Amino acid sequence: MGIHDGHRAHMRRRFLEGGLEQFADHEALELLLYYAIPRRDTNPIAHALMDRYGSLSSVLAAPAEDLQKVDGIGEHAAVLLKLVPRLCSKARLADAERQDLILNSAPRAGAYLMERFDGERNEVIYQLCLDRKGKLLACKRLGDGSIASAALDVRKLVENAILHSASSVVLAHNHPSGFAAPSPEDYAATDRAKAALATIGVVLEDHIIVADRDFVSLAESGYLNKLF
Repeated sequence: MGIHDGHRAHMRRRFLEGGLEQFADHEALELLLYYAIPRRDTNPIAHALMDRYGSLSSVLAAPAEDLQKVDGIGEHAAVLLKLVPRLCSKARLADAERQDLILNSAPRAGAYLMERFDGERNEVIYQLCLDRKGKLLACKRLGDGSIASAALDVRKLVENAILHSASSVVLAHNHPSGFAAPSPEDYAATDRAKAALATIGVVLEDHIIVADRDFVSLAESGYLNKLF
């Protein structure tokens, strides 16, 4: 038995018997790191992570390559730290999509999309296909771009709307910069999307821009009502 095995066994029992509520943030990290760092005391590594990033959520949101700058964090540990929140997010989205998910308002659509964009470091475009009542029929990833831009594929946008018999569409993309304010290119993409969907009788209900844990709705801003 190694020098840390007794402590690790105690920590595992604490978790199994009482959950994470009784753990400090650094202790929760220490426990998680057992499964990527088998032969080293993970307590000082957990403290180093908290010192570097300031909070548990910031640790889990940090880029994998930056995590590896912390002494003791190798590729396996970095992957584990990135995997846990993404796995939880994937499970929440899967549960939501198994239900009749109604996204008939900007707050509802925005909350759903913030989960979709969580952890994305480059610009990504999504399309939500909705029925007449705002029920989600499909969420399609339209394209991936760089840290600064992603091109809108209008043909795919229209094809998805037809394929899923959508009555309306919500277009969405993220700003990895952290600022959700629309750019001139965002307004131009909105114009193209609305015009293309109109040719098949589908309404562009909204264009939502997500940045960090915030979003801007072009429908709520009144911009969509100004188009033709």
